[in-house]
Amino acid sequence: MNAPAAAEIVVERLQKRFGRFVAVDEVSFEVGRGQILGFLGPNGAGKSTIIRILCGLLRPSAGSVRVDGIDVSRDPEAVRQRIGYMSQKFSLYADLTVAENLRFYGGIYGVRGAALGARLRHALDIAGLAGREQQLAGTLAGGWKQRLALGCAILHAPHILFLDEPTSGVDPLSRRRFWDLIHDLAAGGVSVIVSTHHMDEAEYCNRIALISQGRLIALGSPGELRRHALGGVLMRVEGHPLERLLERLRGFPATRDVAVFGNAVHVLLDAAAADDEAALRAFLAGQGVADVHVDRAEPSLEDVFVQLVGAQPREREAVR
Repeated sequence: MNAPAAAEIVVERLQKRFGRFVAVDEVSFEVGRGQILGFLGPNGAGKSTIIRILCGLLRPSAGSVRVDGIDVSRDPEAVRQRIGYMSQKFSLYADLTVAENLRFYGGIYGVRGAALGARLRHALDIAGLAGREQQLAGTLAGGWKQRLALGCAILHAPHILFLDEPTSGVDPLSRRRFWDLIHDLAAGGVSVIVSTHHMDEAEYCNRIALISQGRLIALGSPGELRRHALGGVLMRVEGHPLERLLERLRGFPATRDVAVFGNAVHVLLDAAAADDEAALRAFLAGQGVADVHVDRAEPSLEDVFVQLVGAQPREREAVR
């Protein structure tokens, strides 16, 4: 895989094994400067393992990983000095103030003197924490704690940032504001990899890497995944009762998958047989379900997620 000149992260055939268990299996992707790549997948899919390898916290079992031009396997310490990392859980010191936490992390990253003062002011401004410098971190609400953790992660002005499920347990409004901060950073040239299992958050990314059981099963922009990943045509069918409708739709010859979405059923049909909505209505009428509304549906990321992840084998294979 040839990386473009602007690529900040290049991953080729990455594999991570723990004994016979394959946690990451032949994963390849790139991230350009100022780009936001979202890792979307269920819990235990391997998202955090990949991020820890990219941060130099875990050694890969096989494959090539370069971050900011540095081979992670050869010089993980150099990588860690160039990146910002925010873990899933609030990992700052609850009994220190906002300013004390920032100064502490400044010392870890070697930011001192006048540079530290300037970076503190910048971090406080970016995170929206100005005026809260003397508040104990442990007394901050969840969304403000995440902002402080982000401020600490960017204190040394990294141009590559890793966020491992940064909004877990945060209310929707705080999550949206947090994403505004991420977009501001990306607009300034910071490359961001963020893991999430929230479908709405994945929509905010430039590209999405869909991870399941340690494998990369889809990669593209949200629009590209919605248009191409399903490999069929999605129909929305309204009718009552839903349970009976769901059962009958499973018997339609062109049906590949069905799922309840709100007060309707989404049915994925083979592309070659999906042009005639009348055929679907006639089939349902023949099954005793006549009072239905059928129309073409725009696939959501949830449709893509359910279809692609559901198609994966349930168990990861051990290394042979």
